[in-house]
Amino acid sequence: MTARPAGLRAGPPSLAELRRLAIATLDGNWEHGHTVPSRTLYPHQWSWDSAFIAVGLAHVRPDRAWQELRTLFAAQWADGRVPHIVFNPALRVGSYFPGPEFWDCVRADGAPTAATSGLIQPPVHAPAAWLVHRRAPSEASVRALRWLYPRLVAQQRYLTGRRDVGGAGLACIVHPWESGLDNSPAWDAPMAGLPADAAVMRAYRRHDTAHADAAHRPTDLDYARYLAIVASYRQRRYSDDGLAGRHPFLVECPLVNAALGAAEHALARIAALIGADPGPHRDRAVRITEALVDRLYDPVTGTFHPRDLRSGRLIPARTVLGLMPLILPDLPTRQVEAVLTEARSPRFGLSPRMNRPLPSHDRTAPDFEPLRYWRGPSWMNTNWLLWRGLLTHHRPALAAGLRESMLELVARSGCHEYFHPDTGAGLGSPAFSWTASLLLDALAEG
Repeated sequence: MTARPAGLRAGPPSLAELRRLAIATLDGNWEHGHTVPSRTLYPHQWSWDSAFIAVGLAHVRPDRAWQELRTLFAAQWADGRVPHIVFNPALRVGSYFPGPEFWDCVRADGAPTAATSGLIQPPVHAPAAWLVHRRAPSEASVRALRWLYPRLVAQQRYLTGRRDVGGAGLACIVHPWESGLDNSPAWDAPMAGLPADAAVMRAYRRHDTAHADAAHRPTDLDYARYLAIVASYRQRRYSDDGLAGRHPFLVECPLVNAALGAAEHALARIAALIGADPGPHRDRAVRITEALVDRLYDPVTGTFHPRDLRSGRLIPARTVLGLMPLILPDLPTRQVEAVLTEARSPRFGLSPRMNRPLPSHDRTAPDFEPLRYWRGPSWMNTNWLLWRGLLTHHRPALAAGLRESMLELVARSGCHEYFHPDTGAGLGSPAFSWTASLLLDALAEG
């Protein structure tokens, strides 16, 4: 039986109680300019976490929402990449692994003065910035958008330029961590041949398994491969020159590229607001959506798959990544219907009256794991992205069912990092910021 979330009285919690719980979680995780994902496992600032967190903060602390994004983009690299971690210099060396001493970005060309990682995460920041402005429009929000706009454009330019390894107009990720879905079964095939020798595994001490059950986290073998991929990138000082010829992991991800297209739509709106030209953003949005459909949609399975650029093949795993292109407002009708068919299938179980949470991986697959990180559990952020996509494509009944499922997860288990895909029990870190933030956004749309 799941313990009652702290701060909620006995009996079904009211929407007002859920809102208070979410606000208290975000306030508790505020860290002098940004919000940590949690006080246990994640003591620094994470890139796409901050975007999701800003969306919720806009409803209750709009000044903090803008500060969240400003703090993140202040650590942007000269080439436009937004690092997936910005490290808190106040924490002692070794307090988190892999920390700044492992990444060693100070020797990389164009790295900021702040200590960061050298990887990226899905570019959900422009849509988040636009939503923050919509939730709390003001002169201050327009000023914030003016400051962010060139930085968001630089982020897009980096991803569509330096990272277009396949040459077809899509961004390539160079590490599973860049997808946001770190341990997804989608990465098993491209990682299968990578080295993971015992020396690498002995050279570090994992911190995640000190805070969470090891059975819920990536295996030591996978973690050693993650580090080997970073080491390959770090050896060349995080340069993207010649990636196709030398880097061991190169994948076009449906979520990253759907976010890339959605960002161009958001940038068009921002540009129009601040007096810039929205036309180029609209044109790029069209090209990205066309490339996404051409490169990553499989008409046989009727869903989107990552493409392994090493093999040239689509990765067969059917994960929640395949549903994420629904966030694109210009996704063609054929693909919209196909994604909805996939989402409603027994693999994911989307319906107007959901009896189980939406999983992160095909629940009918033999490698479905309901407890292990991204290999089955339900996550608020992917649920929220799909919910926004359903609203965009005018599917109110399905959107209402998914929203109700999201609220039920927190009502049952609190603001956990992720949830059991059958029971809804809370898993991972408690008092998790993006769960609280996106709960606030879902509550506001009721």
